[in-house]
Amino acid sequence: MHTHQLTTLLLATAFTTVAADKKAPSPDDQYKKLTPDSEERAGVPKGRLEKFTWNSSKIFPGTVREVTVYVPAQYNAAKPACVFVCQDGVMYKAPTVFDNLIAKKEMPVTIGIFIQPGDFPLKPGEAPRKRPDGRPAPRANRSKEYDTLSDVYSKFLLEEILPEVGKKYNLTKDPNGRCIAGSSSGGICAFTVCWERPDEFRKCFTTVGSFTNIRGGNKYPEIIRAAPKKPIRIFQQDGANDLDNPAGNWPAANKAMAAALKEKGYDHKFVFGEGVHSANHGTQLFPEVMRWMWRDWPK
Repeated sequence: MHTHQLTTLLLATAFTTVAADKKAPSPDDQYKKLTPDSEERAGVPKGRLEKFTWNSSKIFPGTVREVTVYVPAQYNAAKPACVFVCQDGVMYKAPTVFDNLIAKKEMPVTIGIFIQPGDFPLKPGEAPRKRPDGRPAPRANRSKEYDTLSDVYSKFLLEEILPEVGKKYNLTKDPNGRCIAGSSSGGICAFTVCWERPDEFRKCFTTVGSFTNIRGGNKYPEIIRAAPKKPIRIFQQDGANDLDNPAGNWPAANKAMAAALKEKGYDHKFVFGEGVHSANHGTQLFPEVMRWMWRDWPK
């Protein structure tokens, strides 16, 4: 082989190796850029975050979880604040978005309650739970709490968490003033709370919702069509590259949910993009979601 041929071959091989090593762009990358309402701004009054541990649940006995409470700078104990509940802790850059939108009067003064799923503490000498591949296992009680189609989680909120936060802060009892949100299993959980207790929660934001057959969530489109229309408002997000596994196809399941809600005439908006199973698109949309959700408050 001539020298120039060998050089050309080596260069071509090197180029191919670099190209293979370079990570291909993800369809989710486009959703990582946030709007200005998700960024901290000088001069905007900032709310504060407080945390407490809830380890005395009677609804989910034996579980321990952390709860983070956002209190806006504009909170006035003399006036009931609206309520925003979110599964899996603080998500969607919500505290910063709340600071900005409350300051601009584009959403009401709102107390945020961000709740981690329950976990069972390890017993003395017990090793941490792991998946078969060695990764840490999910929080032990998350799927039971979030994916179950029942009113149990709503009871947990209404009988335990909201009263606990309500000891310190004046929370509205108006169901139109309460919004609940979540991603993945937290997303179906948010919908289930509104579905089971529209007398208490009437606003739902669900991202990459697990409306699949983890614990029967794939039945929701049929359930929605068969039931009388309920007074709830739903903003739903999913992406074409969401999960597809033995529990079901997430994009197809979310489309089926959206079709059922549309057919029944719900106050509903569905944004379907190209993203994967992550909260990135939901986080990008969050300021828009809050403006849409609170657009007529108080009515």
